[in-house]
Parts: sequence; C-alpha cells; structure tokens
Amino acid sequence: MNTTLRRTVIATAAVSMALGMAACGKAGSSSSSSSSSSSAPSTASSSGTGSTTTGGAIGLLLPDNVTARYAAFDKPQITAEIKTLCASCTVDYANAAGSAATQAQQMSTMVSNGDKVIILDAEDGKGIQSTVQAAVAKGVKVVAYDRLANGPVSAYVSYDNEKVGELQGAALLTALGSKATPSTKIVEIDGAASDPNAAQFKAGFQQAVKGKVDIAYDQSGNWDAPTANQEATAAIQQLGKANVAAIYSANDGMAAGVAAAIKGAGLSGIPLTGQDAQIDGVQRILAGTQYVTIYKAPTPEAQAAAKLAVALLNGTPAVTTIATSTQTSASGNTVPSLLLTPVAVTKANVESVIVQGGLYTAAQICTAEFKSYCTADGIQ
Repeated sequence: MNTTLRRTVIATAAVSMALGMAACGKAGSSSSSSSSSSSAPSTASSSGTGSTTTGGAIGLLLPDNVTARYAAFDKPQITAEIKTLCASCTVDYANAAGSAATQAQQMSTMVSNGDKVIILDAEDGKGIQSTVQAAVAKGVKVVAYDRLANGPVSAYVSYDNEKVGELQGAALLTALGSKATPSTKIVEIDGAASDPNAAQFKAGFQQAVKGKVDIAYDQSGNWDAPTANQEATAAIQQLGKANVAAIYSANDGMAAGVAAAIKGAGLSGIPLTGQDAQIDGVQRILAGTQYVTIYKAPTPEAQAAAKLAVALLNGTPAVTTIATSTQTSASGNTVPSLLLTPVAVTKANVESVIVQGGLYTAAQICTAEFKSYCTADGIQ
C-alpha cells in the first residue's frame, strides 16, 4: 500500500470510529426517501443528553443532475445512513438541476412542509444566503454539505478543497516533468463561479504551480462538459496547439469535454487533470487521455452529514464530536466543520484505491473499449 493511501485509510478509519461513537444510542431503519414513516418514534436515549430520539423530516438538497456522484453515491448513502440512525425520520429529497432559483424554492418548500433539518449542497453558496437565514429564523437547522453556503448554517462537512487543488497541481507538474518551466504554457478550466469550492480548488492549484509554469489561459467551465470543451478549444486556438503543454480541469465532468477538445485539435499526450473519480475519468486515466483524478470517498462524507443532521434534529452534543474544526464562510459565519482528506489517483494506483477500495469493480471499469488498458495495468 502506498504512503498516501495508507494515510487515507488510517484517517478514514479514525473518522468512521468517531462517527460511530457519536451515533451510539440511535439505531433502526426509517422509511424510504420522500415518504412518511409509519414507524412509532424511537425512544432510545440520545448520546450524552438523556433526551429521546423523536424523529422528524430531514431535507436533502443536491445541486445538479450532471455530476454523476450525486445520484450514484451521495443521495443513496445519506438516505441509508439517516435510516440507520433514526427509525422515525423521513428524508425529503430534491435536486436543483443546476438552478439556484429552483434550489431556493425547494428549500423554502421544505421549510413550509415542516422539515426540521436540511442538508444543503448549495448550487450558489452566496445566493442561497437569504433562504438559509429565513429557514434558520423559523427554527430549521442547516448542514452545509460539500460546499460551505453563506448564512447561519449549523455545521459543515466536506473534503479539504484547497488540498484538492494542491494535489491536482502537484500531479500536473509530475506529469510535465522536465517540461515544467516558468515559460511553459498551461490552460486552466475552473468550476462555476457560484460554487465556493471552485475558488478553493483554484487557490490550491495556483499555489502549487505558481512560478513553475505559465497559466496562459484561465476561464470557468461552469462544471459543464460542453462549456469546458468550448473554452479548451478556444484556448488551443488562441495559444496555438504547439504551445499548450497541459490543461487543468477542475473535475472529471469538464475533463470529458476538454479531452474531446484535445483530440479534436489533433493533440495527444497532453496532461489533463480531473476530480471526483467518475468512472469515465478513471477510464481516461487508464487510456492515457487524462493523467489524474481526485478521489473523495463518498461514504465518510455522506455518513458525517447524516449523523450531523440527526444530532441537530435531536439536540445532541454529537455535532462537536463529529465537526472537529471550524471554517469561516464568505458571509463571516464561523461554522463547526469536518474536512476529510482527498487522494490523487493516477494509473499507478487505480487498482489499489478505486478497485480495492470498492468504488467500482474491475468489470465496471474494464468494458470492451478499455479492456486492453486494464490488462496492461493488471486490472482484472
């Protein structure tokens, strides 16, 4: 096991142990998402308070249906963990489909419907502030999930976003090797300006490559593959394809569009970054058309969000046990936080991190198009 993975396994185990301890005294299963439970309220004592687990509605707001992880991992894992922790809890789910206005309306509806806690992955962290304030004014607790929303949120769980950018930058420099010089031109395609995480990814990336390469083109791809494709195509045309040494893409979804632009320009061997360990990103890494993705294991993050939500619902002190640090939002609010550790995945550790880690099976990755690459890298 490599050093990075070993550290991550140790850290994940520690987080899981802490989360498990924080959840003591609450067990069982709840109704399915967006339905009412017929179970009687649990009478198990909440950790450390002597109060009872009363149950209730917990809202789950996710930002878009483009990023594959939300439907594949976040929603089912958060829902399952809430079911495990609170037999009488229900989950009220909505997806904003990329619209900040839609998400604000969805959140207001959840408040009107009586949801007591809302797990919010904000489509627009700044724009949602007034809606968060209105919800909190009515006694609703808000858990910021993956992105730190503005306003008086009660807790926040995510990965260390600047570390994500640092890992992307370090990997890009490794891929360039001796070609990385202060005059080497690279292209930067960032996430959406409305996403506070995008700014942190960018800050971490730029800090890692500062003075070592020339960021000759820097634009937002808006977390959208077609937009990223357009920006990468424009960058190649503007700089000249012989002058583009590498391309930073903030996530795998945009990397798909960037990879198509690289191919369309008749280029190959251009180091390309990504994030989220989407299966197509992993496949591109094996095929050599993407160099790195950043893996943020969904289970620890989803479990932490669910445990924070249930703790807030029942007024237990578990919040401070789970959220072991603080972060300050753009609105100036200091928020109890848990930041998890991301892992850089290249061809060298797809097997150990992705397959052995259980994210995807070899069969899922090694479709007919990619089977020969899997064989060459020992993924069976």
